[in-house]
Amino acid sequence: MLVTHETFSSEAVSSGHRDKISDAILDACLAHDSAARIALERAIKGDLICLTGEITANARLDARKIARGVLRDVGHAGGAWGLYPDAMRVIEQISLQSSEIGTGVDGEDPGAGDQGIMFGFACDEAANLMPAPIALANEICGHLHDWQTEAFPNICGPDAKTQVTLRYEDGCPVKLETVVISCQHAAHVGLAEIRDLLRSALFAAAARGGLLSALLTPETQLLINPAGTFHEGGPVADAGLTGRKIIADTYGGYARHGGGAFSGKDATKLDRSGAYAARQLARDVVARGWARACEVRLAYAIGQAAPVAVDFDTFGTGGDPAARYAGLGVDIAQMMRPRAIIERLGLARPIFLDTARNGHLGRPDRPWERPLLG
Repeated sequence: MLVTHETFSSEAVSSGHRDKISDAILDACLAHDSAARIALERAIKGDLICLTGEITANARLDARKIARGVLRDVGHAGGAWGLYPDAMRVIEQISLQSSEIGTGVDGEDPGAGDQGIMFGFACDEAANLMPAPIALANEICGHLHDWQTEAFPNICGPDAKTQVTLRYEDGCPVKLETVVISCQHAAHVGLAEIRDLLRSALFAAAARGGLLSALLTPETQLLINPAGTFHEGGPVADAGLTGRKIIADTYGGYARHGGGAFSGKDATKLDRSGAYAARQLARDVVARGWARACEVRLAYAIGQAAPVAVDFDTFGTGGDPAARYAGLGVDIAQMMRPRAIIERLGLARPIFLDTARNGHLGRPDRPWERPLLG
């Protein structure tokens, strides 16, 4: 889907803003039992954490300890930002996965853990074959993480968001028009000071290269903490819920989304693994030069291994990828079966906690960003 309008905006959220607790518990389960089945939600507000869902795993773990530890790890330790993780109350309502669902997803050729549709997308706008707006928003969020944890740890807090607006000409990004950065900061730091600090840090980061270097100009409008001071953040200021940022997790609104959240789900839940597999497939099409942009659409029925549908759309920028794969002797439908996805991408391993930073897609260290055929 090449952009047909003049501008496009995407947002990204920092590791202190998005959910990590659900995936931390998922990883802890998978570290002990690669066949663990998890569908976990977390809600958080003030000093209260609620954990609900299903866990079936041969593992002994302390979910409360993990939840509190995640909050410390993202920078809420010691109450510096108004939160005391070790004093937080944790309520658990967790049961085993339904035995009826288990019948459909276990075995030599497991079926999908639920019905659903998943989308994958890739295009040639950025080096990581992601749409430029979300790639850039995530890049700036990566810099924010470095400022929060290394450069200005006593000034920048763990809660932050970025948003960018790019101008397009002839379907290509040509100018970064606006950058919005909302970053929690210490109470002893004034609004003018935090704005000057982050403005200077942003231009210094751009000087080191990347997409930001190519698109940021002195004419770019920088809106830093546009609502004013931002002392209170995280669960002190706002409630949080697993899966609230599914668009920031994926393509920033540039491409379609199946609607299912990723975090807290093991790979038998195709909301997650199917979306990763669809991204790998779409990325492979663009990386091979078969199209400038590609969307992959998958559909599954609960308990059935074979996908109900596998479709491609190259938006007029290429031929028929399905025919090209068939010409290589590749059975795409077979590669999209749950077991094939889990084995190809190594999704029975504890690798999910890090997806809670800088989006789930577009980072070269993630297995779904590798070539489809090795």
